[in-house]
Amino acid sequence: MIEIIGSVVILIGAIFLLLAAIGAVRMPDSYNRLQTGTKATTLGLIMVLTGIAIYHPGWIWKLIVLIYFIMLSNPASSHALARAAHRRSIFKTGTTVVDQLESYKKETGEEEIDETLEQSEC
Repeated sequence: MIEIIGSVVILIGAIFLLLAAIGAVRMPDSYNRLQTGTKATTLGLIMVLTGIAIYHPGWIWKLIVLIYFIMLSNPASSHALARAAHRRSIFKTGTTVVDQLESYKKETGEEEIDETLEQSEC
C-alpha cells in the first residue's frame, strides 16, 4: 500500500513537471516562462521527492535536505535570471501592463547607475 501511495505522489509530481514544460513552450515571453518553470518545477520536484520518501522511508532525511535546497535555490535563481533579463532589456510582450522594477528605477534615479555599470562592462 505504501508503494502505491508513493507512486501516486510521484505521478502527480511528474504531471506538474509536464505542465511546466508545456507552460514554458506556450508562454509569450521570458519572464512568464521563468515564472511558469519555477513554480511548477519546484512543486513537481517536491512532489516527486516526497513520493520517493514515502516509497523508501530510509532515504527521508536525504530527501528532506534536497527539498530544502530546491525550495531555497529555485526562487533565488529565477529571480536572478529575471533581474538579468530585465537589465538587458529582454523582450516583453505587448500585454505586459505593469513593470514595477522600471517604475521603481525611475522613482529612485537608479537608471543612471545602470547606465554607468553597462558602460564599465564594455
